[in-house]
Amino acid sequence: MTSLVHVKHVSKQYSDSSQQAINDISFDLNAGQVLGLLGHNGAGKSTLINALLGAHRYQGNIRINGLHPINQHAELMQHLAYISDVNVLPEWMSVKQLLKYTSGIHPSFDIDKATAVLSNTNIQLKSTIKSLSKGMKVQVHLAIVIATNTKVLILDEPTLGLDLLYRDTFYQHLTSWFNAGERCLIIASHEVSEIEHLLTDVLILKQGRIVKQETMNNIPQGTLAELFITLQKESI
Repeated sequence: MTSLVHVKHVSKQYSDSSQQAINDISFDLNAGQVLGLLGHNGAGKSTLINALLGAHRYQGNIRINGLHPINQHAELMQHLAYISDVNVLPEWMSVKQLLKYTSGIHPSFDIDKATAVLSNTNIQLKSTIKSLSKGMKVQVHLAIVIATNTKVLILDEPTLGLDLLYRDTFYQHLTSWFNAGERCLIIASHEVSEIEHLLTDVLILKQGRIVKQETMNNIPQGTLAELFITLQKESI
């Protein structure tokens, strides 16, 4: 089976730093796997995500659905989606305009499916992105992802700052979408207890290095948060 995500001996050192931001990271993800990428601020999560997205150069080998993140970036973005805690949607557009725009640039985007997802929320298609709350913006972004035949989805603190209702709705839609296709997920978060039940695997970073890489089958239910805290206290 060919991995949807293949990462082999990946490192990154910024020119203004004497230390590596990430050091010798390796893992593979197949369809059906959900990886929890855990670590405090500065652990290397964002650097690794940016490497996966082709946002900066790195040492080592990365393939997303067989594609190189930098050399085959345009084709890669047909298979990869990314949702962060920072709104990247064009605020001047209405929701309806955004869906129409997305259908024009993404060949696999299903505008009817996106509209159907949003019909189960309080979001009006005529509303501008700027007028939406943070929780609503996240829902719009997720609706776009759900309506796109994406193989790999990376979530970077997607529910940061959202209230419990929006968090529950977000994860319900996410789970339904994930189970409907051959996909894999990477969820970067420090809200360990919130995502534990979703994970099949976990990778914990500290100072750019992997300090724990394990299948959730080997971690007793409800103990991941405690394990995370313990590993952060230990020296590497």
